[in-house]
Amino acid sequence: MNQSRIYLSPPHMSGNEQKYIQDAFDTNWVAPLGPNVDAFEKEIASYVGASEVIVVNSGTAAIHLALSLLDVKKGDTVFCSSLTFIASANPIIYQGAEAVFIDSEPDTWNMSPSALERALREAYIAQKLPKAVIIVNLYGQSAKMDELLAICNKYNVPIIEDAAESLGSTYKGKASGTFGSFGIYSFNGNKIITTSGGGALISENTEAIQRARFLATQARDQAPYYQHSVSGYNYRMSNLLAGVGRAQLQVIEDRVNIRRQIFDRYYRELAEIPGIKFMPELENTRSNRWLTTLTINEKETGISVSKLLEILNENNIEARHVWKPLHLQPLFKDNLYYSHSEDLNVAESLFQTGLCLPSGSNLSEEEQYRVINCLKHAIHQSMSKEGIV
Repeated sequence: MNQSRIYLSPPHMSGNEQKYIQDAFDTNWVAPLGPNVDAFEKEIASYVGASEVIVVNSGTAAIHLALSLLDVKKGDTVFCSSLTFIASANPIIYQGAEAVFIDSEPDTWNMSPSALERALREAYIAQKLPKAVIIVNLYGQSAKMDELLAICNKYNVPIIEDAAESLGSTYKGKASGTFGSFGIYSFNGNKIITTSGGGALISENTEAIQRARFLATQARDQAPYYQHSVSGYNYRMSNLLAGVGRAQLQVIEDRVNIRRQIFDRYYRELAEIPGIKFMPELENTRSNRWLTTLTINEKETGISVSKLLEILNENNIEARHVWKPLHLQPLFKDNLYYSHSEDLNVAESLFQTGLCLPSGSNLSEEEQYRVINCLKHAIHQSMSKEGIV
């Protein structure tokens, strides 16, 4: 019998989105900007405790604006987490700068303080400090921000906190995304809340966000006609999509709780299987558990991640590899990379052994047990076949 497809992280509507969309239609505010945009920015600021927010058409656009505001240009370098989606680094290329990639560490899977310290020390000696460090909070888990902030402050290098996957997460009681000079969120269709497509740039720097608004609306000068003195971008969010975001933001705590419950169920059912280890949650942090991720030790389980993905797909279940590190991407084959230590390359190991499981907040318990039972069956069969006790 054909079973319906279980997706990795599909959109989950609250049911209240249509009200805000209808308001936009009723008032004819369907173009970019409008009351929903203004309100959505204020509501995000209130939720995360930020001074200033601008909503834009993608998280990538938000990173690009942050780099522009920090005057990143040709000949500059920007340090960036390696274990992340390419959108974290593409804006570095837009600015004509060079990306230098930093490995992960085992406790959070995020940027390694020891690798960053080594990279910044060498850059300082070479008198080539980066214009910024982009720190990614992977799969909802905050990086070791205290350590990373201390290192960046030592060298006076600003941080862009890529919290695309971690809205709703906290680090020592403070909202993810609020630790750097700039923070960014993504509202892509697969994120914990969505505007279909969209993102946000946040900062305590009011002047910088005002400048971001100017740049994001084609950098139009104050004049009685269309006049432009600098190059700008068409990055603002539409009033319709901001309406979707307003309804989604109202249920974010519910979404976080559900995803954490989904993680807990996976953990209860699978953690005792030899060779399976789940992504850790650092002490004094709350991960939104955007995706439940784990590693598979092939020697202990008798099965590879690729084979498990194949079996899951045959059972109409969508799962994914952990991100392929950016320093391994053909696009960045010539870029510098700093590993966690001389004998430990964490990002590459996680890519080889990591698995992302269906984690959507609209995943039913029955669907989740389909995933769990499929995994258990595949692993137990492989262990039996390999003679693993």
